[in-house]
Amino acid sequence: MLRLGLLLLILPIFVLMGVYFWELNDVRECTLVQGGHWDYLDSVCRETPQPFAPWVERQPWLVNGGMLLSLVGMVMCMVGLYVKRR
Repeated sequence: MLRLGLLLLILPIFVLMGVYFWELNDVRECTLVQGGHWDYLDSVCRETPQPFAPWVERQPWLVNGGMLLSLVGMVMCMVGLYVKRR
């Protein structure tokens, strides 16, 4: 139970960071290379300035689901450390 808990605690964080930095790479390419403005809602580079939309509003299931899985992993780790091995 401890190993599965550690996996559930750590894996969602790396997935969220990977998806976040993938999008950040697109944003930086649009801004720095193409000289445009990133449209966060449509995920495209545009010529006119676009409003900022937070990641938690655009991907609520990914963010909240990842945090929920991490919480479940933390509980499983605590239970795994509390229960004696046989």
